[in-house]
Amino acid sequence: MTFIARTIAEELGIKESQVAAALTLLAEGNTVPFISRYRKEATGGLDDAQLRHIDERNTYLVELAERKEAILEAIDEQGKLTDELRAQIMATDTKARLEDLYLPFKKRRKTKADIAREAGIESLTDALIDDPTAAPEQLAERHITEGFTDTKAVLDGARAILIDRFALDADLVGEVRETMYKAGTMRASVVEGKEHEGAKFKDYFDFNEDFTTLPSHRILALLRGEKEGMLTLDLDPGDDSTYEAMIAQRFNLDTKASSWLAQAVRWGWRTKLLVSSGLDTRMRLKEKAEEGALDIFATNLRDVLLAAPAGQRATLALDPGYRNGVKCAVVDSTGKVLATTIVYPHQPKNQWQQAVSELATLVATHGVELIAIGNGTASRESEKLAGEVADLIAPAGGARPTPVVVSESGASVYSASEIAAKEFPDMDVSLRSAVSIARRLQDPLAELVKVDPKSIGVGQYQHDVNQTALAKTLDDVVEDAVNAVGVDLNTASVPLLERVAGISNTLAKNIVAYRDEHGSFANRKQLGKVPRLGPKAFEQCAGFLRINGGDHPLDASAVHPEAYPVVERIAATTGFAVDQLIGNTRVLEKLAPSDFADDTFGVPTVTDIIAELDKPGRDPRPEFKTATFKEGVNKVSDLTPGMILEGTVTNVAAFGAFVDVGVHQDGLVHVSAMSHQFVKDPHEVVRSGQVVKVKVMEVDTERQRIGLSLRLDDEPGATNKPQRGGSAPKKQAGKKKQGNRRQAESGSMADALRKAGFGQ
Repeated sequence: MTFIARTIAEELGIKESQVAAALTLLAEGNTVPFISRYRKEATGGLDDAQLRHIDERNTYLVELAERKEAILEAIDEQGKLTDELRAQIMATDTKARLEDLYLPFKKRRKTKADIAREAGIESLTDALIDDPTAAPEQLAERHITEGFTDTKAVLDGARAILIDRFALDADLVGEVRETMYKAGTMRASVVEGKEHEGAKFKDYFDFNEDFTTLPSHRILALLRGEKEGMLTLDLDPGDDSTYEAMIAQRFNLDTKASSWLAQAVRWGWRTKLLVSSGLDTRMRLKEKAEEGALDIFATNLRDVLLAAPAGQRATLALDPGYRNGVKCAVVDSTGKVLATTIVYPHQPKNQWQQAVSELATLVATHGVELIAIGNGTASRESEKLAGEVADLIAPAGGARPTPVVVSESGASVYSASEIAAKEFPDMDVSLRSAVSIARRLQDPLAELVKVDPKSIGVGQYQHDVNQTALAKTLDDVVEDAVNAVGVDLNTASVPLLERVAGISNTLAKNIVAYRDEHGSFANRKQLGKVPRLGPKAFEQCAGFLRINGGDHPLDASAVHPEAYPVVERIAATTGFAVDQLIGNTRVLEKLAPSDFADDTFGVPTVTDIIAELDKPGRDPRPEFKTATFKEGVNKVSDLTPGMILEGTVTNVAAFGAFVDVGVHQDGLVHVSAMSHQFVKDPHEVVRSGQVVKVKVMEVDTERQRIGLSLRLDDEPGATNKPQRGGSAPKKQAGKKKQGNRRQAESGSMADALRKAGFGQ
């Protein structure tokens, strides 16, 4: 563990002891949220992201160590393991380098080089190297033998042996691979005859950019275009002479004196090293792209899950539609379904007044405070319907409900899921989605945990990335979000409970079953009576489960039961009862955490405890706020350049953000239009679910596309000024390279506009 802990500590810039402690806690079965929140003394305050990195890198390095042992054993069995080779293998820190070292010893099918060696031709190869001025044909005549019946066959065998040496030299392979990645270029062209069919990829019909500057989304777009048969990709390594010189220098080959050696080097580069390096480069680019895509997925999902909850307020949800009607559901402040119906205010039935009357009755009957409108088809028309319903309430003496547009991504997936079928076995599938829309307005986190994260619509190219890695990344985000907020033990669903640290699906079901049989939990201790929920599970989950109005005031807070004695010491010292301490800022702000720290609970934990007592069960999510769409702006054709609108960020990508301004089509704010300062990552400026003001810069009514800017002083039609603080593109020689640079620089904007529809 020492080597692994030291390696990871160097990567993260933290102490080796912190990594060692984290690895020990993880090995003991502790969860990341638990360690991050309740074991700060042991880890030195490592957060969720650091702990997950440690866990992932530990897995990689353990696998690397196991592979090293297997390779050492295999080479030793061949009697070829030297002290120098052992040292090289043990010092290796990547799987790629390790496999390079193993190449010469790996079992393989017999090659042309092996056959030539068996025929005794290797001595000819050595002779041609030692004396580059010698005539190859004359030397070859001495080696004619069975299977190699003329000088051409003999020289081909000698060349095969030399090229085999190139391909099996770990240092050369690694150097060539790194050089190609740093100096090479990705080129793309349209497949002949696919110009019309592949129009969505037209920005790549004549494209090239350096491997090192290709961003994640562009790599994935290129690979998708190739996969769909629209693009041809070519990995250009640069000048062949650079690589040929590397090979010649590595093996001390005088290619100027020997045309045979020069040709062998050229052949070895083109047929072996270029191929292997190209495959490695493609793999690295895809890994880079997937890593970037997963980061975007994770960040966007976190923002969506931790979006501001509207709270416990009776809600009417409208799942809009035309022919099939608007599906409606009313839920009370706890999310319990009170009523459902379907109204047909839009075409073809146009039963507008009947729908208004029916919905107004539901609002008045159930004291509805919020009207949640799904943002799909017929959303703006349904928003107008909701506004008219709301306007009828105030004159009748009621409180006017607030209409709110809600993302319905994943609602249809939930409605047809096993979870929804168990929740509402007798409810029509179409009405279940309306219930989901209502509940996700009240508490996005509690409702969205029921939906497969991949169906929430928060990333790019999700089908192009490793699905196992995607699932793990998104599951980690959901787990961290749920535990950051905490869960009400007496109202939480099975899908929400099973995201709590230490609680499996089985335990979640057992908790709900116990609750159904015995009633609400009065205190956290009762968890011990839940079947199969043992001490370890209790330790992990207890601090994240809340009991409001229970027997113990601390059970409603994030203070872990193991730390209740600390609170009791604080209470005894201050002379206040525990319930009197909670929320008593005047007393709590005067306390010194060090006065209550001991060998078990250090200053970090005591500091957290005092902060929690000050604001028990505090919700880390922002305050609820809704965007107000401009009256009379209902479709793209209603937009004009220069308009300033309010909208909601629906998705953040590497090249910008998409904003719903209430016209059924999200507009694009490119990263270059987000700030007057340089913005490297759009997430630095906006997050999914955020309400923003934007200026309309471009409108393409025919294609239903919108260009927006967060810089409200921008003039529509004006060329964006370069972002200050960005590094200048590196100089490249020649007209061809300059064209490459211009294409690379414009690629991100082109990608973004293409996604938004411009230029299609």
